[in-house]
Amino acid sequence: MPETDDTLTVHVDADISAFRADMEEATRLARGFGAALTGAFESAALKGRSLGDVLRDLALRLSRLVLNAALRPLEQGLAAALGAAVQGALGFANGGVLTPFAAGGVVSQPSLFALGGGSGRGLGLVGEAGPEAILPLRRGSDGRLGVAAEGGGAVHVTFNIQTPDVDGFRRARGQIAADLSRTVQRGVRNR
Repeated sequence: MPETDDTLTVHVDADISAFRADMEEATRLARGFGAALTGAFESAALKGRSLGDVLRDLALRLSRLVLNAALRPLEQGLAAALGAAVQGALGFANGGVLTPFAAGGVVSQPSLFALGGGSGRGLGLVGEAGPEAILPLRRGSDGRLGVAAEGGGAVHVTFNIQTPDVDGFRRARGQIAADLSRTVQRGVRNR
């Protein structure tokens, strides 16, 4: 009976930078744990401390390691939020440069801004879920407020009618012209 090769090779191309960072953090914590154990037993063996004192110190050092590891993400998150809040509250971005958005723009990171319309309205948050666009508004000729769009130019409309009933078409010309006019007006409003 011939031998079969039961080997399966799978190539995975993935970004493992987060995994690598987690492994480095685990290695750092393991070294801290090892150092705490070594220090505790060294104190018992070489300094003649009682086993109760050594175990109590060991428990305190291990608790401190665990607490520091647990609080590190919270500390980093608060630092980032506070930095963004101060930066946004002061209206600064890009290293202290005031960025105007009168012509529109994109906010790519969480930023705070003062809500307009008088004092006491508070702060707003933009960019918290990813990049967001700021679009200037303009009143149209019909008085409605909307997003300003530039360009466009002339609009050409081609309206073809094919009918075997020429007399029926002549009778309906006024209605067809009114429908065409309404359609063009809707297009003008939506520009």
